[in-house]
Amino acid sequence: MTMEPLLRVNNLQQHFQVSRKFTVKAVNGVTFSINAGETYGLVGESGSGKTTIGRSIIRLYDPTGGEIIFNGKNIAGRLDGDTRRMLRKDMQMIFQDPMSSLNPRKKIGDIIAEGLDIHRLYSTVEERNAIVSGILQKVGLSAAHAERYPHQFSGGQRQRVGIARALVMNPKLIIADECISALDVSIQAQVVNLMKDIQSDSGCAYLFIAHDLSMVKYISDRIGVLHLGYLVETGTTEEIFSNPMHAYTRSLISAIPLPNPRIEKHRRSEAYSATAADYADGVMECVGGTHYVLR
Repeated sequence: MTMEPLLRVNNLQQHFQVSRKFTVKAVNGVTFSINAGETYGLVGESGSGKTTIGRSIIRLYDPTGGEIIFNGKNIAGRLDGDTRRMLRKDMQMIFQDPMSSLNPRKKIGDIIAEGLDIHRLYSTVEERNAIVSGILQKVGLSAAHAERYPHQFSGGQRQRVGIARALVMNPKLIIADECISALDVSIQAQVVNLMKDIQSDSGCAYLFIAHDLSMVKYISDRIGVLHLGYLVETGTTEEIFSNPMHAYTRSLISAIPLPNPRIEKHRRSEAYSATAADYADGVMECVGGTHYVLR
């Protein structure tokens, strides 16, 4: 018996009308799925549509077309009250910039507990404070930090606050939108290890959006490669790195820096310069093994 995926995205399209004559087609027919407890890495260069997909899935944007099936319900169209409450409780997002996503006028404890307050997930103030203290300790902060403001923390600590805010709702899916790109390399490793530990404890699934392939390789079970709004290749982490089928995927992998400066000095990355017209005409279509390319 095959288990139903936690999230299934079918032919997702997200277009933005700039003027009467011009429309930006940010996402074009993207299809993928995420199983419960799995980490799906979505990679691509800046402007490829990664963040737009994440925001469309969590319904910060209204999708132009396609289906988004989450927890057995289609959340792509108009949402009724029950579906909206389920979505807001079971799906959370960790934003790219931890400072701009935290209200500077609120204390950390109130920021983390906002979801608890909205959904009334506690009986007493003491229970609320205990939940906030517990989640702060879970992400490597202390209970005393609940009384501080965002500007009193470092970048890595603010990102931990963002993770705590997402985790406090005990969600089934967390969308991590380039949540480590603004951090130092050593802090990136701490945050990613923290996310892996939390996943093993809670069983939540991640949509891990990033452009750093080496980090995506470390955390992801499966990977989707996005280019110009098209999902050009998808497969397990081992398949993508050992046998990339698409030229753009090979180009991304060749751009990963090597830790040996002598080799890195003379190494040349593989160039790739396809346009959206190539995908529209089907030039880049290619199928091999469990990989597939979508137009």
